[in-house]
Amino acid sequence: MGLAGLDRKAPRGQYAGTFRTPRMTLNPIPNFLLYGEDESEPAPDFAHIETIAARSALYDWEISPHRHLHSVQALLVSQGQVEFRCDDLVRTLEAPCFMVVPIGSVHGFRFSPETLGHVLSLSPGFITRAGDATDPMLHMLTRGASGTVPRADEKRVEWLCRELLAIQSDWRTPQPLFLALAEALIRSLPGEKEEDGVLPAEDARLSGFRQLVELHLREHRSLGWYAERLGVTDKTLTRICRKRLDCTPVELIHARLILEAQRLLFFSNASIVEVADDLGFSDPSYFSRFYRRMTGRRPLADKSGSRAGGDERSPG
Repeated sequence: MGLAGLDRKAPRGQYAGTFRTPRMTLNPIPNFLLYGEDESEPAPDFAHIETIAARSALYDWEISPHRHLHSVQALLVSQGQVEFRCDDLVRTLEAPCFMVVPIGSVHGFRFSPETLGHVLSLSPGFITRAGDATDPMLHMLTRGASGTVPRADEKRVEWLCRELLAIQSDWRTPQPLFLALAEALIRSLPGEKEEDGVLPAEDARLSGFRQLVELHLREHRSLGWYAERLGVTDKTLTRICRKRLDCTPVELIHARLILEAQRLLFFSNASIVEVADDLGFSDPSYFSRFYRRMTGRRPLADKSGSRAGGDERSPG
């Protein structure tokens, strides 16, 4: 989402301003929400699970390099073998194994025929279920991970995958139970040492930036503040974001603010004034203008109460 023309008045704080490669001329790296489908921005609490065979069998068990700009993905293999590529890393793993692919990472898979397992896709907002910076789940979702599922955890992981698939078949939209079980599934996967993550050094800085954004989103820190803590310049951080995510750091921060705003509007009873305050905006009117500029809609249009026919007086 572009930021051209945003009001100069800032919120509280400040912002400184062996895989087949698809033959594509305009964009050599395809972006998908789900592989093979048109990219679209998902609902704030987007979550999806499917079997590996459901999609991979259609592509002769090979998923060409691509990326997801709106979801983090966990792949769980219960039977078979997979050659896994994530950016500069290439690994071959035997079941039972797993891979967690961070947002924006270029990845692809080559499965042995008839491989069994599941693919879980989760919105960026899912990362907020992690605790502080020491939470292993935060590290796994932002830096990625891959490895063997311990035999002691294998049955639990498989059970959770089957339960998630059953819940999804009953409800079209993610339910609290689905998200809770998805968290239990991610937390059942073994963490990795810092040097064993799936991301190269440049992407590790990007993941560090994402992690800082999650922890300090409501403080509206400047780009320089983030760059300083990552040990890079503003220019370097901008270059990394443009290269990996095709956006600027400020665009990423603003998109994350909008995502959180949508979650609060859709799924809570908070008023628009309360949503603005929760997200660190001292002026609710500015928040409403910011929201409309980013989404093309007033906050009131996305308020759960207004969709149900209610009426709420607010700056939206």
